[in-house]
Amino acid sequence: MIRLYRPELADSVSVQLVTLTKSIQERSRSLRVREARRLWRGRPNVRSALKETLQGFASGRSRCMYCGDNQGTDVDHYEPLAVAPLRTFVWKNHLLACSGCNSHFKRGGFPKSRDGVPLLLDPTVDDPFDHLALALSVGLYAPITDRGRATIEICQLNRDILSRGRQTAYETMTIILEAWRQASDHEDEYKKTSLMNTIREQPFADVIYAMLRYAHAPGASQLFADRPQLLPILNDEQLRTSLLTWDS
Repeated sequence: MIRLYRPELADSVSVQLVTLTKSIQERSRSLRVREARRLWRGRPNVRSALKETLQGFASGRSRCMYCGDNQGTDVDHYEPLAVAPLRTFVWKNHLLACSGCNSHFKRGGFPKSRDGVPLLLDPTVDDPFDHLALALSVGLYAPITDRGRATIEICQLNRDILSRGRQTAYETMTIILEAWRQASDHEDEYKKTSLMNTIREQPFADVIYAMLRYAHAPGASQLFADRPQLLPILNDEQLRTSLLTWDS
């Protein structure tokens, strides 16, 4: 999970969302969930417009905004429709999710703290790295905060297929970054650009983000003790600027 930056919707879509929200609001409280479900299912054009916009700022090739592995196939309601029907058509309540995260793991779960703060992280609002630490060598997340712990549990971020995928991504990133350094040494701008685009297309964008952040963290030499050749590459300002700002 990485920080993502939500764009504005097209005016025509925004107007539709406001109109649909008013339709739900006009219903009695007991009927709002039913009306929200009816309208959500009955407006495929709205769902398509939302999905297209979400895909445009998701990582890689429209990756799930929770696990970062699978293709995002669903428009997920961050705060579930059954919990908050009035937010069914609120743009800031929509995320792109794979069917596994949306329908199998997250489902209708939406725990809150005692003071009412949602425990599930929203990558378009929260910086996940403030709440989660990624152990690159084993591909596992450790919680930094209660919200990080809850997000790991709700989305099952440490399930085996994801941890193994992150381990593979770490090895892949190491190979690509070493190739990028060689291309840089030979001033091969075409190859550098191609390798940068390859990084952006990879699943598990959280791995390269963690690598870049940890390279500037205290104890970075210990964190990358098994592959010290990476630190000078990860601290290259051109590379950092390109990778850390491409979606902001």
